[in-house]
Amino acid sequence: MRVDAHQHFWNYDSERFDWISDDMAELRRDFLPEDLYPILQSSQIDGSIAVQAVEHLRETEFLLELSETYPWILGVVGWVEMAQDNLDELLDTWSSNSKLLGFREVLQSKEPEYMLRKDFIRGIRKIGQRGYTYDLLTYPHQLSAALKLIDSCPNQAFVIDHLSKPDIKAGDWKAWKKSLQPFSERELVCAKVSGLVTEADWKKWNSSDLFPYLEIALELFGPKRLLFGSDWPVCLVAGQYEEVLGVIESFADQLSGEEKDAVLGENAQEFYKI
Repeated sequence: MRVDAHQHFWNYDSERFDWISDDMAELRRDFLPEDLYPILQSSQIDGSIAVQAVEHLRETEFLLELSETYPWILGVVGWVEMAQDNLDELLDTWSSNSKLLGFREVLQSKEPEYMLRKDFIRGIRKIGQRGYTYDLLTYPHQLSAALKLIDSCPNQAFVIDHLSKPDIKAGDWKAWKKSLQPFSERELVCAKVSGLVTEADWKKWNSSDLFPYLEIALELFGPKRLLFGSDWPVCLVAGQYEEVLGVIESFADQLSGEEKDAVLGENAQEFYKI
């Protein structure tokens, strides 16, 4: 099965999506399953993981409702505030929904120390006890704190979204690689080869700009711990779905057939237990 391990849906609202700037104006509209499904079909992608885009409990319910209507939405990475006092109560309300696979907060917009608070770590441990995964959305300067978080939750399955957003446009990879390397030594940590085109020059990027970062990801994590994700529709500011997928498929041509299948879907199935 070929799986897109990272995409989003939304009904656009200017207040909730205030991160969509003027130069991303093409994202200022609704993006829903009926928009994505024909693209997945033409790209021979069997299903996807819908990831939160808004920090609100309603976001989790919205995505779960979509997953009930569209079976090809294989699962949901929802939102919940890890540090909130009623976390157990909220998790109880979702416990019977098999489509809820994990959670994510927009850590990239917060100070690194946010994820090292005792109440945050307590929340991560709670979701781990219930079998949920956690998507780490960070910038490279936050990786030091993220590593401490991971080491505080040794039994938790984590995946690093977008390879922690290296500055591809500036060609900066040495410090990023050094910061990312320790994560490869933690067996329960995977990484998504997703969201890279939006870290490159949106107008001028080509696959040769992205390949060095993919090579480093492959070197560090190997083909069994990398998950393809399109980051649709955010990717549209820099390239069409087919272009994003094409880069990963072209890069993965160096792998064996079994390894390529792993990156393009089987790893996502294993990580998210779908």
